[in-house]
Amino acid sequence: MTPAQFTFSSAFLLGMTGLTFHRTHLLSALLCLETMMLSLLIALASWSLEMDITTSMASPMFLLAFSACEASAGLALLVATSRTHGGDQMKNLSLLQC
Repeated sequence: MTPAQFTFSSAFLLGMTGLTFHRTHLLSALLCLETMMLSLLIALASWSLEMDITTSMASPMFLLAFSACEASAGLALLVATSRTHGGDQMKNLSLLQC
């Protein structure tokens, strides 16, 4: 495993552990998701450059577009949650409450 692969995989795993263990605020969960998406983006882009594959050069752009859509939807949910519940505490969010 090269140092770059180790860096990208450890960044992805750190984002996953942050998402798993530190879910007190919705904003921290969204930041962990964004960390995971960016590490996947950089790993996919470096892999396609390293392998010199020209057909897969568009896939990092699709992943970047998906990541931007995910971030905007997450921020819209954060704003809606803070308006209705008064904060972004995850313990206040429940599917059973309206």
